[in-house]
Amino acid sequence: MGFMEHLEELRKRIIWSIVYIAAGFCVVYWWHDQVFAWMQAPIVFALKNHNQPVNLVYTNPTDPFNMYLKISLIVGIFVASPFVLYQVWAFIAPGLYKSERRYVAPFMCSTVGLFMSGGYFAYKMVYPAALDFLIDYSKQFTPMITINEYTSLFMTIVLGLGVIFEMPILIFFLALFGIVSPGWMWRNFRYSILVIFIIAAVITPTTDIMNMCIFAAPMIVLYLGSIGVAWLVHPKNRKKREAKSKG
Repeated sequence: MGFMEHLEELRKRIIWSIVYIAAGFCVVYWWHDQVFAWMQAPIVFALKNHNQPVNLVYTNPTDPFNMYLKISLIVGIFVASPFVLYQVWAFIAPGLYKSERRYVAPFMCSTVGLFMSGGYFAYKMVYPAALDFLIDYSKQFTPMITINEYTSLFMTIVLGLGVIFEMPILIFFLALFGIVSPGWMWRNFRYSILVIFIIAAVITPTTDIMNMCIFAAPMIVLYLGSIGVAWLVHPKNRKKREAKSKG
């Protein structure tokens, strides 16, 4: 394919991705009340647990409408993500060897699975613990939490950890093209831990060490797992395995 053909292929994949995202947005917006009730459950539980009023507030008449649009778009992107990821893979697949194209199914499943695992971990473990700490710390005051502030905090925590759980996918591509190696990752493990704790300190909404460790622990496990991923797909190791199989 020439340069213009590549651009035409890219344009087609982008258009299809936009169509899938628009469809996901429409589906989620149809159920926006149920989606927000699910999002609101952690703060309702934390407020009830500390005998605080559970109603969230808004300061502008347009806030609820804009919030529903925002969460419908973000959740709609997630709903459409398998189809969008397929478009990404379909665009880069022609540049790979036939033996490498077999990674499409594991790529799709692992990408969506890791993101869901990160979001579920945040929703069930990290976010409730952070909210409980924050509400308890401020129990001498009466909370007046707006729907926009709460939605932003929710998205930051849940989507942030969902993206962080994609670390093995990032390492997969970097190692596949020989940019990083498992040996390099292992030699720089101590520096990686420092970076991980810095990221955890930035993402966590609280200042206590326990919540920061809750964020950092799965990231360290993912980093160690990513070393194994890098070993499997790095060009040097693939060539060694191919040579042994031929021998």
